[in-house]
Amino acid sequence: MPDVLTDTLEFGEGPAFDPEGDLWCTEVDGGRLVHRTAAGLRQHPTDGSPSAIVFDEEGRALVCDGDQNAVRRFDPETLDWETVVGTRAGEPLRAPNDLVFGPSGSLVFTCPGGSRYEPIGYVCCLRPDGTLTTIGEGLYFPNGLAFDADGDELIVAETVSHRLWKGTWDSEHFEWTDREIWCEIGGPVGPDGMAFGADGRLYVAVFGSGEIRVIGPDGTIEERIDVPGRDPTNVAFDPAGTLGMVVTEAAEGLLLSYPGRGPGTTVFTSSSDGWV
Repeated sequence: MPDVLTDTLEFGEGPAFDPEGDLWCTEVDGGRLVHRTAAGLRQHPTDGSPSAIVFDEEGRALVCDGDQNAVRRFDPETLDWETVVGTRAGEPLRAPNDLVFGPSGSLVFTCPGGSRYEPIGYVCCLRPDGTLTTIGEGLYFPNGLAFDADGDELIVAETVSHRLWKGTWDSEHFEWTDREIWCEIGGPVGPDGMAFGADGRLYVAVFGSGEIRVIGPDGTIEERIDVPGRDPTNVAFDPAGTLGMVVTEAAEGLLLSYPGRGPGTTVFTSSSDGWV
């Protein structure tokens, strides 16, 4: 069984490690970022509904905020917030949900707002020069996403359809090409956040299942890891190896550590100074 780091989260999401190796996550319903420190959990209000986090090279958090329909940036030193991007083609973003840095300084994120019953979800790429492009659309609730270790392929979860899409990543032109269904992962709700392990397998939180499903290189489910709660939301790996695989779970408010799992692959990062 995993170690329970806390059971007090209000719909925990988006575990991530900052450049100093500290663990963070979000509370979607609580509207907070949560920083795990030696003294305990430190909470930072967001005035929104945060879901996922990544950290740039300067240690600032890039946060998807579904309530504010924006990707925002938080500086833990100054406690200042600013909007990185909030519109696409003149319209508000559709509730950004998950995000990941890619090779060559790109930031890729999913926008599933309003797409549970019609395929209007999309995936965006924010280039290093601040240009925003749509790299995938026509999806039913695009959710978690991950680059493989080399940054050559991008995997995106389509929650409502219970499947994972895989495509080639062009890091020169910032394009996701040759997209195809890679894995029919199942439900009952569907795939949420994910992370690649150093073993080359993809660890996927399947909401509603009480499981992390481990996908092999050929797109087959090779293993199922039990979670003490039915609604795992996301996965991250401790780069120091101490906590192993970290999982957030929404129904019971859990932040979990699987010390024997991991390590993960190298996580891409970048500076975000040029965006705002």
